[in-house]
Amino acid sequence: MVTQQFLRRKQAGEYLKSKYGFGSEKTLAKLATVGGGPLFRKAGKAVLYEIDLLDAWALRKISAPMASTSDRPEAA
Repeated sequence: MVTQQFLRRKQAGEYLKSKYGFGSEKTLAKLATVGGGPLFRKAGKAVLYEIDLLDAWALRKISAPMASTSDRPEAA
């Protein structure tokens, strides 16, 4: 049986920062309020993130390779 691993918000921010170079606990907190962040679960007051959902969210935020800053990123 495979058990699901969850990260608390601080751990999730550290995971995103170390793997993708962006994201933070504060960013995740704001996005949980206004929307646009990765899906999460709650256990009482604790906010929990699944690693697969963090990865999917981060990859959607990253554009295709560009040759110039004036290039327009393609929609994913």
